[in-house]
Amino acid sequence: MTLKVGVIGTGGIFKGAHLPGWLSHKEVEIVAFCDAFKASAEAAAKDFPDAKVYDDYKELLADQSIDIVGISTPNLYHSEIAIAALRAGKHVFCEKPDAVNPIEAQKMADAAKASGKQLMTMRNNRFTPEAQYMKRIIDEGRMGDLYMGRCGWIRRRGIPGRGGWFTTKELSGGGPLIDLGVHMIDMAMWLAGNPKPVTVSGSTYRKFADRPEASGIVPSGTFDVEDLAAGFIRFDNGASLQIEFSWASNVEEEKKFLEWRGTEGGFSLVNDKLSIFGEDQGVLFDQKPQFSASAVPQHSANIRHFVECVLGRETPTITPDHGVDMIKILCAIYESAELGREIRL
Repeated sequence: MTLKVGVIGTGGIFKGAHLPGWLSHKEVEIVAFCDAFKASAEAAAKDFPDAKVYDDYKELLADQSIDIVGISTPNLYHSEIAIAALRAGKHVFCEKPDAVNPIEAQKMADAAKASGKQLMTMRNNRFTPEAQYMKRIIDEGRMGDLYMGRCGWIRRRGIPGRGGWFTTKELSGGGPLIDLGVHMIDMAMWLAGNPKPVTVSGSTYRKFADRPEASGIVPSGTFDVEDLAAGFIRFDNGASLQIEFSWASNVEEEKKFLEWRGTEGGFSLVNDKLSIFGEDQGVLFDQKPQFSASAVPQHSANIRHFVECVLGRETPTITPDHGVDMIKILCAIYESAELGREIRL
């Protein structure tokens, strides 16, 4: 069986991450490309002579031969297109974040349940060799109970560029928290067994938006999102997670990190380097596992998992409920920063 895919949004993330993923699966065929800027869709389709090209996603959804819709548009449109695609009887794979607010994320989850179709949002960091290895170790109980974590992705200078949709809150929903935070918070929660968040507190800052290094796509354009966010999440099992994400801040170097401390061991993952800390017969030890490069890049591995779920060969490890919890967390951090108090979810 060959699954026919129609893609909506043909910009950078599609070209760099989604396209290789779709092409990596032998039972997938891309048959349609859509982008509001039709020239972009036409350029993406140039190596697919039989593919259809659209600038209106509703026309693509009307094609009954399409089995799967891949979404890689600006964040604002994720939920609108996903819900319409599910109602049209399509399976949906969507770029992160799921939506720009919890109401829209829940609508997506409800539409998936009502349709009986698969809905999955990109969570590529779960598919690195290091993350997969730690998930097995944790699930075997070798770390004990995970109770305190930290995660973040901090850049010294890495603003996407003033005037693009990343720096425009109406289109993106936020800055580095919603851009980078999805990756590391999701991986932290997944490794810990997806506990439910119960309270959130946070702070956001906009300190670099008006500096020369923030200029980019349109130097005089919109920059109404944060450039740094920090916060604290409590979960229903008593665990807690500190978070920090920035596009620009005066730190030594760019760093993405994740750590959990457990009753029987702990670990840290810093710039994709894994260290494990434990104790054996009263002796403390550190381990630094060595990994060869994965045969399947993490984005492609995520898409391949989705396709296998559509084909009924695998059970989804990324569910719409995970997306609802994620968007609740992110939006509650923004609310906490605005109100100056902890938010109960």
